[in-house]
Amino acid sequence: MARKGPVCTDTTTIALGLAQLRVLNSADNIGKINGQGASSDSIGSLANTKFIGGADYFDLEGGFPLIKEFTTAIRESASMECAWRELTPFNVAMSYGIDPTSGYADAHSGEVALGGRTAPAYVRMEALYTYPDGTNTMNIIFPRAQVKSALEIDLQSEDAAAVPVTFESMNASSPTLKGV
Repeated sequence: MARKGPVCTDTTTIALGLAQLRVLNSADNIGKINGQGASSDSIGSLANTKFIGGADYFDLEGGFPLIKEFTTAIRESASMECAWRELTPFNVAMSYGIDPTSGYADAHSGEVALGGRTAPAYVRMEALYTYPDGTNTMNIIFPRAQVKSALEIDLQSEDAAAVPVTFESMNASSPTLKGV
């Protein structure tokens, strides 16, 4: 019997599971196009990961009644949403907009100064996704990103905390980086 409908054409492209998120210093790695992070740069266990490639469009309409005649992208964005599970000073500092690569190496001890928020620090975010075949991978790299989050750590009696954060990709072109 012939199969019909959306039949899989390549099972090695099926996405199942989460990406590993790695956070590095942006300024030190800004000009590097390939992944620079190691597993030791990972923010640890995650509850979810989601890439969003956003766009806003302009629609030209004409005639009466108005009918769409043309559409073009006028704004583009990229972000990665995740929820981390490992309650470390590194992850708390990162979520608070502090560059966590500047002194938050200890997993259990560290001081994260609260209050007086300003613009979030720039970090490099690399998401390494490994396909279920264990061989193929996909890298999503934001050479210059900022973390936007309202830090909320919901502690539960029978489930691990899942703290949401959003990495927003920022312009990393040369004219933008003067003084970095």
